[in-house]
Amino acid sequence: MSALPRASELGLIGCHVCGLVCRDSGRDDTDCPRCGAALHRRKPSTYVRSWALLAAAFMFYIPANVLPIMRTVSLGDVDDNTILSGVVELWVKGSPGLAVIVFSASIVVPMLKFFAMTVLLIGAQRHTDWAQLQRAKLYRLVEFIGYWSMLDVFVVALLTALVRFNVLSSVEPLPGVIFFGLTVVLTMLASISFDPRLTWDDRNTHD
Repeated sequence: MSALPRASELGLIGCHVCGLVCRDSGRDDTDCPRCGAALHRRKPSTYVRSWALLAAAFMFYIPANVLPIMRTVSLGDVDDNTILSGVVELWVKGSPGLAVIVFSASIVVPMLKFFAMTVLLIGAQRHTDWAQLQRAKLYRLVEFIGYWSMLDVFVVALLTALVRFNVLSSVEPLPGVIFFGLTVVLTMLASISFDPRLTWDDRNTHD
């Protein structure tokens, strides 16, 4: 069975903003007739932007885990918690389910995203045909779980709002939560900057 023709072979190009399939004019200044976005066979500078954003996210991820993300004050007792210490405290105080959720969203998911994006970028740059379908599914998974990585930020914001109604206790966010939020945003931008169509390019395909 012969391979299916590529869009470039049919003279077609897809808009990466609205998804409209357009006729490829061969010029670099062509705009999408529906949304007006510039048409590109592949996202320009996708490798540079994705690697830069991923590296910046990893740099922010280190202080996000080292610095405390939340300070709890109750009856004069001040307690600063990092992500890991918060997970341990939840487990010890009888909330193992919540501890597992926070650990998964704050530790496991970011590390898996770093690993997955590294695999996708290296595979695309080498134009390898190894596990192309699986890598395409992996990219969709990275996009799907990206938003759930903000769970720690939501928990701190929710606790801060709820505890303000209690006169004897208070909760305030600390710098660690800022670094964690930056990590999540940068990893999301890295996945958005990556062009998944590069997974299917062979060594003879030019961007």
